[in-house]
Amino acid sequence: MTGEGRSTWSPLAHSVFRALWIASAASYLGSFMADVAQGWLMSSLTPSPLIVSLLLTAESLPFFLLGLPAGALADIVDRRRLLVVTQLAMAVAVGTLAIVTLTGVVTPWMLLVLAFALGIATALNDPAWFAIVPELLPSDELAAGVTLSGVGVNIARALGPALGGFVVAAAGPGAVFVLDALSFLGVVAVLLTWRRERSISVLPAERIFGAIRAGLRFARYSDALRRVLLGTFLFMVCGGGIMGLMPVLGRETGHGAIAFGLLLGSLGLGAVTGAALLPRVRSRVRPDALIAAGSLVFAGVATGAAMSRELAILCPIMLLGGVAWISVLSTLTLGAQQASPPWVRARALAVYLIVFQAGIAGGSALWGWVATRGGLNAAYFGIGLGLLLGAAMAVRLRAVAAEAVDHSPARHWADPVVTGEPSLEAGPIMVQVEYGVDPTCVDSFRIAMADLGRSRRRDGAIEWWLFQDTSDASRFVETWIEETWADHLRNHERVSVAHKALEQRVWDLTQRGATTTTRHFIAPHDRRSAAAAVRAVEERAGCWAPDGTLE
Repeated sequence: MTGEGRSTWSPLAHSVFRALWIASAASYLGSFMADVAQGWLMSSLTPSPLIVSLLLTAESLPFFLLGLPAGALADIVDRRRLLVVTQLAMAVAVGTLAIVTLTGVVTPWMLLVLAFALGIATALNDPAWFAIVPELLPSDELAAGVTLSGVGVNIARALGPALGGFVVAAAGPGAVFVLDALSFLGVVAVLLTWRRERSISVLPAERIFGAIRAGLRFARYSDALRRVLLGTFLFMVCGGGIMGLMPVLGRETGHGAIAFGLLLGSLGLGAVTGAALLPRVRSRVRPDALIAAGSLVFAGVATGAAMSRELAILCPIMLLGGVAWISVLSTLTLGAQQASPPWVRARALAVYLIVFQAGIAGGSALWGWVATRGGLNAAYFGIGLGLLLGAAMAVRLRAVAAEAVDHSPARHWADPVVTGEPSLEAGPIMVQVEYGVDPTCVDSFRIAMADLGRSRRRDGAIEWWLFQDTSDASRFVETWIEETWADHLRNHERVSVAHKALEQRVWDLTQRGATTTTRHFIAPHDRRSAAAAVRAVEERAGCWAPDGTLE
């Protein structure tokens, strides 16, 4: 992984990152304050527990609905401009809430509608926000930058609820909403001063639905990203339960809201402490071992929460929990960043954030149900057991690779040979590559081609096959289909150094002196859909699957 041995605070030497980090920390603080104000306001407007609980649903539901389209949009348009729009939209939503609250016309359903609007703006914002971090820092500072971003969130989580409660008590929820709306403007000001470097391409931007399909294909066929997603869900479905049950734990200590605030503060302080220690730890410990160790510590936190109700014991336990929390989540977030090439980064991170939120939502509901049926101790012991299993799986799964993949463009493909200039929307496109393989290397060739096939599907192929000549066992034809000519040309621009290494592995297994021939085919003007073309090929020929077996 990148950034080993770097100080957690070294990214602050980069002026744009530093300004955005300070502005975003203030914005996160305002958001956590506003969460308290919204909850208090809703509970004062209606006694219905259902309507009060719908407030969180209204804010979180848009991300599940719009997360992937938002990621596609962030990969198509200028991310800086998109963030300016989404930050202003969040400011307008919260500012409107401040006005209706201060004027006394707010109703429960009005609050829900504005919370839903805020959730929409947040869903459109977050994939682009996470995707810009690698643009602000050199690769060797990325690990520290991801960790430092988590520190800002945890500081806000620790201080925001307490400050929000104080301002609500002193000036009412409307004042909190005003402060939160203003906090977004600081982020907008920094974004407007950032001179983002644009990647230049002669090709038109992807269309939104095609970009969504490409993002889903990437997530399906990227082994590195899938391991990160599984590791994230396994940790969050249990770790999220500890966070979700913390208000109940605070109440059972007998100190109510004060205890809840102290427990949150201890967790936040632990996260800051862990962030300071992480660079040294990362230089000595593999990422999978770090995730496993963090899961074990968090399992100990859950066990401690089940066995004690003394704040003097629980606060130090939560301090250790904060160290584990930031260690695991920053490692997983960094893994998601490093598994994603720039052209699809926001879409990949959108999938990561959806899985992250699903883990929190599912875990909170699951362990809340267990606590209701069997008591808080049973829930915490169950969480501890789940985290122990997760730690064992983390070592086996290796959710985050020790070395980052080189996604930089290799640009080693020759321009396709064409007569005339095909329309960019022409398609589907079929590409065939013919190989003459050393007869002693046929089995190794099939294995290498299986890896290459997964890479082609991940980077845009709708379907991929490997055919073997029935009259010459050393002759193979690789075939894949892409949607349009523009998609194929984009692949020429995007093909990475890592993909080039896979191709070189295949070429090393071909016969000495053999020529590798590449041909391109375009469907006629009265074309069928790409899916129809895939079905036609599958019906007419036996196809080698990515695992090297005959389908």
